[in-house]
Amino acid sequence: MQMQMQTGLNATEGQHDKYDAVYPNKTTIACMINAEIGAVLAVMRRNVRWGVHYMSDDEQSDHFLVQSLKALRRQIFSLHSQWRAINPALYLQPFLDVIQSDETGAPITGVALSSVYKILTLDVIDQNTVNVGDTMDLVVEAVTSCRFEVTDPGSEEVVLMKIVQVLLACVKSKASVMLSNQHICTIVNTCFRIVHQARTKSELLQRIARYTMHELVRCIFSHLQNIDNTDHAIINGRTTLKQEITELNYEHASASGQLENGMLNYAYDSQPLSAGIASSTGSAVAAAVMDGNTAIASGGKETDAHEMEILAEPCGIPCMVEIFQFLCSLLNFVEHMGMNPRSNTITFDEDVPLFALTLINSAIELGGASFRRHPGLLCVIQDELFRNLMQFGLSMSPLVLSMVCSIVLNLYHHLRTELKLQLEAFFSCVILRLAQSKYGASYQQQEVAMEALVDFCRQKTFMVEMYANFDSDISCSNVFEDIGNLLSKSAFPVNNPLSSMHILALDGLIAVMQGMAERIGSGSLSSEHSSVNFEEYGPFWMEKCDSYDDPNDWVPFVRRRKYIKKKLMMGADHFNRDPKKGIEFLQGTHLLPNQPDPQSVACFFRYTAGLDKNLIGDFLGNHDEFSVQVLHEFARTFDFHDMSLASALRIFLETFRLPGESQKIHRVLEAFSESYYEQSPNILANKDAALVLSYSIILLNTDHHNVQVKKKMSEEDFIRNNRCINDGNDLPREFLSEIYHSICNNEIRTTPEPGFGFPEMNPSRWISLMHKSKDTAPFIVSDSKAFLDYDMFLILSGPTIAAISVVFDNAENEEVYQTCIDGFLAIAKISAYYHLETVIDDLVVCLCKFMTILDPLSVDESVLAFGDDTKARMATETVFTIANRYGDYIRTGWRNILDCILRLHKLGLLPSQLASDAADESELTMETHHGKSKSYSLSSTHLQSISMPKRSSSLMSKFSQLLSLGTEESRSIPTDEQLVAQQQAVQTINKCHLDSLFAESKFLQAESLLHLARALIEAGAQPLKGNKISEDEDTSIFCLELLVAITLNNRDRIGLLWKGVYEHISNIVQSTVVPCALVEKAVFGLLRICHRLLPYKENITDELLRSLQLALKLDARVADAYYEQITKEVSRLVKANASHIRSQFGWRAITSLLSITARHLEAAEAGFDALLFIMSDGAHLLPANYILCIETARHFVESRVGKVDRSITALDLMADSVNCLEKWAGDAKQAAKEEEVEKMLQDIGEMWLRLVQGLRKVCLDQREEVRNHALISLQKCLTGAVPSRLPCDLWLQCFNQVIFTVLDDLLEIAEAHSQNDYRNIEGTLALALKLLSKVFLQFFHELSQLPSFCKLWEGVLSRMEKYAKVKFRRSEKLQELVPELLKNTLLVMKSEGILVQSNDLGGNSFWELTWLHIKNIDPSLQRDVFPDKDSEKLQSQHKQIENLGPDANISVPTNETVGQDGASISA
Repeated sequence: MQMQMQTGLNATEGQHDKYDAVYPNKTTIACMINAEIGAVLAVMRRNVRWGVHYMSDDEQSDHFLVQSLKALRRQIFSLHSQWRAINPALYLQPFLDVIQSDETGAPITGVALSSVYKILTLDVIDQNTVNVGDTMDLVVEAVTSCRFEVTDPGSEEVVLMKIVQVLLACVKSKASVMLSNQHICTIVNTCFRIVHQARTKSELLQRIARYTMHELVRCIFSHLQNIDNTDHAIINGRTTLKQEITELNYEHASASGQLENGMLNYAYDSQPLSAGIASSTGSAVAAAVMDGNTAIASGGKETDAHEMEILAEPCGIPCMVEIFQFLCSLLNFVEHMGMNPRSNTITFDEDVPLFALTLINSAIELGGASFRRHPGLLCVIQDELFRNLMQFGLSMSPLVLSMVCSIVLNLYHHLRTELKLQLEAFFSCVILRLAQSKYGASYQQQEVAMEALVDFCRQKTFMVEMYANFDSDISCSNVFEDIGNLLSKSAFPVNNPLSSMHILALDGLIAVMQGMAERIGSGSLSSEHSSVNFEEYGPFWMEKCDSYDDPNDWVPFVRRRKYIKKKLMMGADHFNRDPKKGIEFLQGTHLLPNQPDPQSVACFFRYTAGLDKNLIGDFLGNHDEFSVQVLHEFARTFDFHDMSLASALRIFLETFRLPGESQKIHRVLEAFSESYYEQSPNILANKDAALVLSYSIILLNTDHHNVQVKKKMSEEDFIRNNRCINDGNDLPREFLSEIYHSICNNEIRTTPEPGFGFPEMNPSRWISLMHKSKDTAPFIVSDSKAFLDYDMFLILSGPTIAAISVVFDNAENEEVYQTCIDGFLAIAKISAYYHLETVIDDLVVCLCKFMTILDPLSVDESVLAFGDDTKARMATETVFTIANRYGDYIRTGWRNILDCILRLHKLGLLPSQLASDAADESELTMETHHGKSKSYSLSSTHLQSISMPKRSSSLMSKFSQLLSLGTEESRSIPTDEQLVAQQQAVQTINKCHLDSLFAESKFLQAESLLHLARALIEAGAQPLKGNKISEDEDTSIFCLELLVAITLNNRDRIGLLWKGVYEHISNIVQSTVVPCALVEKAVFGLLRICHRLLPYKENITDELLRSLQLALKLDARVADAYYEQITKEVSRLVKANASHIRSQFGWRAITSLLSITARHLEAAEAGFDALLFIMSDGAHLLPANYILCIETARHFVESRVGKVDRSITALDLMADSVNCLEKWAGDAKQAAKEEEVEKMLQDIGEMWLRLVQGLRKVCLDQREEVRNHALISLQKCLTGAVPSRLPCDLWLQCFNQVIFTVLDDLLEIAEAHSQNDYRNIEGTLALALKLLSKVFLQFFHELSQLPSFCKLWEGVLSRMEKYAKVKFRRSEKLQELVPELLKNTLLVMKSEGILVQSNDLGGNSFWELTWLHIKNIDPSLQRDVFPDKDSEKLQSQHKQIENLGPDANISVPTNETVGQDGASISA
């Protein structure tokens, strides 16, 4: 001891001076250590054995332990070096000796342990301290081999607590980097033994021991992230252990219980820990299994030098691998004990497994993704850990199941790329099984499994990766679809009240939907939804992806694989019903060649899930050549490399049902043996050996697992049966023994299992999974972009909407309501983004069902019910939120939305300006009608609120009614609850923003707008029944005005809406037979549309104006009621838009309406006002409307409903319109082309002819003023400038059709009627004669040039003659007027040289014709026109004419023209 002290004192100090400042004062430390020495000695003196001895008693000298403590006390204050330069063993060894001594009791040992703990925590010892490595070795060895006498249970527990306390301090101290792999394993081993032994001790010891073990694991694995994967160095970086770790990992991968080579080993030791912790040799650690439970004991094997070197290295990966594998092995104790993990729910299933799982979870949390850099650790996780997780995942204990799920969630987060098939198996065989009651899971199990599943769904990329990696992989199950179906079904409260399980499942669904909604617009590839199709055959099992890291590669790859998988599953369905049709179906989809080859059919059998295994077995066992080829190709699809024959045969036979016939069995096993021998020849000499051994394994499997076989085959029997089969030699006994036990422990299932959707994992499946994981495709990791959301949403949307709807319907909690609403909005957002109109329509339909407004209730009661119904209010707000945000993608859903609006309308809850079309400039106001003052303004700002039904003008009026505190109606005073309900109803409607829904319709996409209009038309048309309007007229009016509003708001797209709007209004107009508000709104709505759109839409002006002719189709009673208002609006329409009406079709519609008003007493004034606006000064007369306006004016002239002055004014309009013709004729002369001039003059002539024809008709009016004014106007038109520009043949037509006709008609009237009927008809006849004379004389020169002038002149003479013969009482005015007019005419003709004597008496010349008629009128005219000097000659000619007789025909020239009416002139 003195030599050691001296060595410590002589240690060099200079190099450590720079560290002195970080240590406590030397004296302070010395005092602390001295105090600890005193404490130990004081406790020892209390014991008789260690009491005070007298100096005289040499035999009673101090014990070695006391001497060492006293020696340290003498030296402690005399140390001159700094503490870090002193060997720590000097001041620790006396305490360690006390700890290791088996003579000391528990109190002494406990104080010594406390002293060591205090020194370790002083930070005096670190990696730079002298001889720190040896010191830490001494401390660990001493504490782990602690010996003490047990005096009482309390002292024993104190010592055990202080042991774990000191060991934890060692690992946490700065000098812990000097601990070796062996030290760490020893510390963990010791702590676990104490944890195990504490089960029989106090609760405090149990908790402290478990806490310490937990902290040890956390401290150890917290360093994993700092260890580089390329340099497997321990923490201080001294030595690389890459090769050594690889070798150890291979041993760790085995499933054996023994962990050899001096590491943590299983053994049995009956000695209790309290009697002493088993001493640890230089290379071994103690462990024991006590009381039937697991602990760590010492293995007596010696390790080789290489492994000793690894164990001596500073702590690193090797100790982590051993500790992690030890923790996993703790889960295997069930197998060692031969017990079922479900056998004891509390004491067995929640003790050691739960503790081990907690430690494993902590290790994974701290190590994280660093595990993948170390193959040894990763191998343990992939195989042993996950296999145990699969087993304990089915535990009846909710605590164990919850911890298992937490571990898997951490593994998914950190290591999912390395655990692809393990994750699939966990979800399929654990989570999806437990979450359904049909597999026998308890409610607690279901709830924990559902909670775990929802936690996974909350990971933003979880479902995307499930879809990409499993649902699109033909060899994997559809995890994504299975999870979606499970969640949607679990959310349905079928015949049960809503429970937490339903809400939990709903949370999972909504989490998935919200994840998709959050990824919208993240620059995804999902906008390209081109359909996948195979135009030619390609091996579907050979589909490859160029890069699993580049979305541009893996996204199309996933879609192709999903398409293949979907078609294969459809093909499997066909195949199970008829194998031939199944093959044909796959050929049609180009997944199999037109001429099936063995390889393609074999791969179809091998990789297609859902095929009937019986059919596969029968097909493979057939003897025909093609089936045999398929069988051999099928066997080659398996990878049997490095696989035992039993495992290979197990995997092979589980893919189909082995046929029952011996020949078929032989063919199948022969193909298997050949394939296996080609890949794993190892021990077998040839394929025949593989075939015989395969037969033997089948026999063993049948013998051992068939309950009907009483005497089972022993191991010796099996080995004896297989002698000399390996090319005449025996197979190794160990090889056959391993096969025997493998088959006995795990049956090879040669028949399909009962139809469970999610099978339970068994050892055989696990072996197959681990083998398959070597060659599986890489795990696709998705980021937060919407690569596959479109495809996923198509699958999930329907079930999700149904599930949310059911929960929303059954929920009674506002928090659940809000959760459902969040889900609805997320679905709507996704549907709109991907333009899935059908989905969003379904969503709207579901939501509208919850707007439960009870019709049987009164209005006030319904409003209060709506205000009290939180669900209905939230559904209402959500529906209109979706409509406002995503209206572009609503189609048939508009009908349901409109139904909701109509319900609110009936309750008077809608805003007053709902149908606003944002137009202030087009107000159409109507006057008082039927004695009632009505405002028919078609502007939204002056319309009577269409959203308020007659029974309630607005919701505020309801408030007013409720607030009326009249004493006689005290019962109507609202309660506070009613007022709150009213306010809630108002607030809800305000949040819906219903006004913007229609006001912003101009931003809707065309298809959505069209469906909205159709919905309004359909809703508005429902009340129409037969030929009358139903009682619900208010609904039709409301829909009609909304329809008009959106039509006006979409004037740029009027072509899209016009047809439906017009047909709807037309149906209303034509089906109405009595005046009502609906037809009124229809007609004036149509006028409003025309009024607003005419200035902007010239391309549909004609259609708009033509629609006004609907007014002509009104029933007589309806027309009488509304013509006045209609005419006023038409008048305003014309005045505002006359300049925009260009076509004849448009003007025809206007004038048709105006013409009808001429006969209507109330409407005539407004109609004539419009006509006056058009025709006054020719302001708006056009060639297109000239004839129409003339006809309309004529109707007003002929109308008797107004004063004569209106008819006179109308005549003036007609007469003045000739000025327009003069102007147009003048303008025609400016035309560049002669053809155009001629055409325009021809058109003007036609219009002029129609004008004078119209006047001719009016000349026959019964009213004298009108009749006479018409003749004057006609004369004005006939003698103006226009006729001079017209062709002469048109004049002949004018005389025949107008002048002669009016004279004849007037004469007929005069003869047929008395003067009482036609007052002063004589004066009218005189005016007509003067008109004839004046027109004839004015255009005499032009007329005389016509070949048919003779006939024209004869027509004039004949009319003169007839008029001269008319007799009126007391008046001979006509007899005086005719000779006078005729004389003037003859004089003009004479002066013009037209009327001259002819010497040719052989023909009936013009001369004879003239005097023939004049003789009948006034013979004296001849003398007046011709002087007496010619009288003799004239008399002789007269005699000749008289001889002709009155019936003699006067021939006309052969080139005489005939009037346009085809009549010729005859005497």
